Amino acid sequence: MSAAPIFEVKNVWVQFGGFSALSDVSLAFQPGQLTSIIGPNGAGKSTFFNVLSGSIKPTAGSVFALGHDITRMPQHKITRLGVAKSFQITSVFPQLSVLDNVRIAMQGAGRRFDLWTKRDSMIEQIDKAIEVLERVGLADRIERTAGTMAHGEQRALEMAMALALQPKALLLDEPTAGMSPEETRDMMDLIVGLAAERTVILVEHKMKLVMGISDRIIVLHHGEILADDKPAGIRANSEVRRVYLGEES
Repeated sequence: MSAAPIFEVKNVWVQFGGFSALSDVSLAFQPGQLTSIIGPNGAGKSTFFNVLSGSIKPTAGSVFALGHDITRMPQHKITRLGVAKSFQITSVFPQLSVLDNVRIAMQGAGRRFDLWTKRDSMIEQIDKAIEVLERVGLADRIERTAGTMAHGEQRALEMAMALALQPKALLLDEPTAGMSPEETRDMMDLIVGLAAERTVILVEHKMKLVMGISDRIIVLHHGEILADDKPAGIRANSEVRRVYLGEES
C-alpha cells in the first residue's frame, strides 16, 4: 500500500480577471521525492507554488497537504502542519544576527518564547538554531549581521529559517536566483541533502540544475501540465524541447 501524498492538488483553477494562470491542474506529490516545477516565463510556476504554500487561494478546485484540506486555510496554519517555504526574493531580517533570524523563524512552528528574553534562558532554542545553522554551513557566522553577508549566504540563512520549522515538506522558489556558479553548486548540494530527509518541491529555471538533482520534473505551459516524468523522460520529450528548451535557445 503506497503512502498518502504529502500534497494533492485536485482540478485547481486560478484566474485573475479573464486570465487563467492555472487551468484544471491535478497533481499529487509523494513523500520523500524531490520534484522540480519548470516552464517558460508565464507558465504558471510561481502561481502553482503560491497555491501550495497558501499565499494564493484557488478560484476553483481543492488543495490538500499532509492529510488536511488547506484550500482556504490561513498560511500560518499551513506552516504549523509542517510546510515551510523559501521565496525567490531573499527575506531575512537584515539588521539582526544570523542566530536571531533563525530564532525568530522558530516562532512559526508555535514555539513560545519572548524575543526580548535574555539568551541565557533560551539555551534549548539557541542550541536548536545552531544545529540548523550547522546544517546549512553557517555555524561559524551566528553573530554576523544578516544584511552584511553575501547573497549566497543570505539564501542559506533563509533556508535555515525554513528548516527551523522542522518541516515535512519544503517549498523552494528559485533558491539559486542571483547566485554565482560556485554558490549555485553549494545550494544544489544542500538541497539534495535536505531532500533525503523530507519532501522538496522546487520551482527553478536552471535546466542543468533540475536535471541533475530531481526525482521528478513537472513542466507547466500556459497554466497547464505539459509533461510529468523523470528527468530522462523530460529530456527526451519532443514537445518539452519545442516549447521550453526551444524558447531558451
